[in-house]
Amino acid sequence: MRSADRGVSSPQLMRRANRQALLQHALGAEAFTAADAMAATGLTRATVLGVCAELEQAGWLEDAPAERGGAAPRGRPARRFALRAQAGILLAVDAGQHTLAARAADLRGRELAAERLVLEDAPLVGDDLEAGAAAAERRLEALRALLDRVSARAGARGPVDAAGAGGSHDTADAPAAAGVADGRGTTGAPRLLTVVGVPAPVDAEGRSPSGDAGYWPAMNPGLVDALDGPVLVENDANLAALAERAHLACSGADADHLAALLMGERFGAGLVVDGRLLRGADGGAGEMRFLETVLGDPRGADGVAALARRWALEALEAGETSAALSALPAAELDAKDVFAAARDGDALAGAVLERIGDRLARIAMILSSLIAVDTVVVAGAIAEAIDPVLEHAREALPRIGTPPLPQLRASSLGRDVVVRGALELALTHLREDPLALLATDPVQDPHPPTEGNRTS
Repeated sequence: MRSADRGVSSPQLMRRANRQALLQHALGAEAFTAADAMAATGLTRATVLGVCAELEQAGWLEDAPAERGGAAPRGRPARRFALRAQAGILLAVDAGQHTLAARAADLRGRELAAERLVLEDAPLVGDDLEAGAAAAERRLEALRALLDRVSARAGARGPVDAAGAGGSHDTADAPAAAGVADGRGTTGAPRLLTVVGVPAPVDAEGRSPSGDAGYWPAMNPGLVDALDGPVLVENDANLAALAERAHLACSGADADHLAALLMGERFGAGLVVDGRLLRGADGGAGEMRFLETVLGDPRGADGVAALARRWALEALEAGETSAALSALPAAELDAKDVFAAARDGDALAGAVLERIGDRLARIAMILSSLIAVDTVVVAGAIAEAIDPVLEHAREALPRIGTPPLPQLRASSLGRDVVVRGALELALTHLREDPLALLATDPVQDPHPPTEGNRTS
């Protein structure tokens, strides 16, 4: 008997347990027969067929085509059911400081539409609380508009704001008007769950603490309450860790002890130990502010982009020369210029990347020693260019620490790693508790289940 079957004391609770068991099975199977479901759930044939009929009427199951190949069965083939993957839409969002990215997916996690928005003004932080609140509100409106656009392109029900807000956006590589154009029929499907990643600590309720000179509340201005429908808010590095763990696990690699480093403007870490995501008080596990003390640098949590820019400018101001970088206005020099100059053999730029590699090695060694992660993955858009830094970091590790040394690797998931992690979290919630998201109660069961029609 499945655990869902024990302790059920009323027809209503039993009906819910039966639906939950069938939906969980449908989410894990491409298609199934009543016999398949009976073996997986422990339910009787009559109960399986009755619940499948309910779920089909509610729109969550559909007929699946007969299996191809093999010997033709004698007699009438068994009816096959499948999840209607297009019956609901999941939204995954990376709400970064400067860029918002959103993806709509069906119940199997297949992409239906994706959009990206570059914000014209980053939320203000510091002493001007009124200006910061106004900027955070503009950010929220831009996020709402982006979600409406990607939902509309995926065929979801809900309000649509075609005018846009707060920045310039581009449509990612995804089918236009998905669900109509690709035949998956998602038009009118409900938005079931939105998962948003933010560059701030997030507690179990989806809220960020007040701190970091107003940066955290600016990044997460009450999103769990401000956005439509069920919403989960999570730290972006935590979502990157979930994406990296799922990706590594699919390739057969051990992914139970890893740190995913997001290291653009700031360092942030998502930490997985013993196969579980570490959260800590107020969701603060993985915040790297301790580096200011450990490294003796008041800006110790600066990420690769900030370090490349800062250290290159400091070297130029100290009188060092660089034909490539000296020609650029100081206000326009950025990490891409430093990496490009290093590729061309510029000595100053090369020395900057070596310093960044040394810092990365120290951070990796701290994490490895403190929580025993064996893999540190550099994730995000910066991962595409990080190989020279990783080479320096790998060379520095034996000088900094003693074995066992962590493995350093660049992510292959690109700039969408946070979005992929958000989708992974949405799918996990759906699989663990589908009835929390899928409405089935309006269906009237003509034959309520009893203890007599269950198998034990």
